[in-house]
Amino acid sequence: MLHTLLDIALFCLSLAGIAYSTIALWSARRYLVSRAPQEISGFTPPVSILKPLKGADSSTYPALRSHCLQDYPQYEIVFGVNDYGDPAVSVVRKLIAEFPQLSLRLVACNEVFGTNRKVSNLIHLLHEARHSYLLVNDGDISAPQNYLREAMSHFGDEKTGMVTCLYRGHAAGTIASRLEALGISTDFVPGVLTAKFLEGTLRFGLGSTLAMSRAALDAIGGFESVVEYLADDYQLGERIAEAGFKVMLSHAIVETSIPPYSLAQFWQHQMRWARTMRTSRPGGYAGMIFTFILLWAILLSLLEPARWWSWAILLASVAMRVAISLLIGRRVLQDNQLVPNLWLLPLRDLLAPLIWLCSFAGNEISWRGERFRVHKGKMFPVSQRDAATRDASSGSEFQRR
Repeated sequence: MLHTLLDIALFCLSLAGIAYSTIALWSARRYLVSRAPQEISGFTPPVSILKPLKGADSSTYPALRSHCLQDYPQYEIVFGVNDYGDPAVSVVRKLIAEFPQLSLRLVACNEVFGTNRKVSNLIHLLHEARHSYLLVNDGDISAPQNYLREAMSHFGDEKTGMVTCLYRGHAAGTIASRLEALGISTDFVPGVLTAKFLEGTLRFGLGSTLAMSRAALDAIGGFESVVEYLADDYQLGERIAEAGFKVMLSHAIVETSIPPYSLAQFWQHQMRWARTMRTSRPGGYAGMIFTFILLWAILLSLLEPARWWSWAILLASVAMRVAISLLIGRRVLQDNQLVPNLWLLPLRDLLAPLIWLCSFAGNEISWRGERFRVHKGKMFPVSQRDAATRDASSGSEFQRR
């Protein structure tokens, strides 16, 4: 009886995985059709780019510099740091000297408005911004020259409140770094496109790009409304959508630099990411059980090795995973590292359900040296005594990149 029930469960999960993969492929095809060459709207309003920064590495200068090379008539960049001793300050000053013709400014964000220090800094930067349209993205994002022009063109429709972007990861040389980049191209972005297709629209933002009008931001209570939340990008997009504005997906693709993670650092970052998604979209996150197509197909073929259909399902599952990887990773994201890293896909697909399962084991994260407990999406500082007790009992730490 137990054997039969397990057969049925794995069979249903495998078919659900194939169905999900089919929808993901269709969603990617629709996105590619919408991205076909067409005349971009001439709407190019002045825009303020807000860049909260903390720390710097070898990718910081080229990433920030790409924002100084935009083919766009009028924009400013306002950089924010916690204090002028931050390593990012020297990078920003170098750019200010290199591009005297641009409006580049550096602001020290001394006052803390909430537990999410990045959003706290954005509150400071917003007071310095001069324009009615804003764009926020992470400090490690590199952008193509048409990035601003493509993103801001969507605001020609006055109903548009936010524009966000897909992104690919540029991995360093370690296996763990390559696993993370592979996950972005083969798991995360397919999930974004599928959610957009199933819901008929996009109802969240991605930290790679959050372009918005001041009107939309004011309608949701400004950055102050999300200053206690872990997934501020998701919250901003969701609230702007709930306020009646459109959230649009730009056709520009940006790139994030992935550090040379060790396997332990990879696990910590994946766990933080998983818990962020779990608190942001609990229903959708639970539904990820249907996306682990390769795991269910392998288990089914091991349980029923004499059944031809179990092997047919396994072959179909492998074909679907490769198709998603190539269509979304190569064609949608133009990820040049995908094919050389494709041999890691089976490992990535077996790690993903383990990460998913372990993410339900707790609600604590470590972010930039501080411990927080996440409840209903909000972050609450954990006292040193509580943290020490948990460390002694569990020995686990979940750290944000």
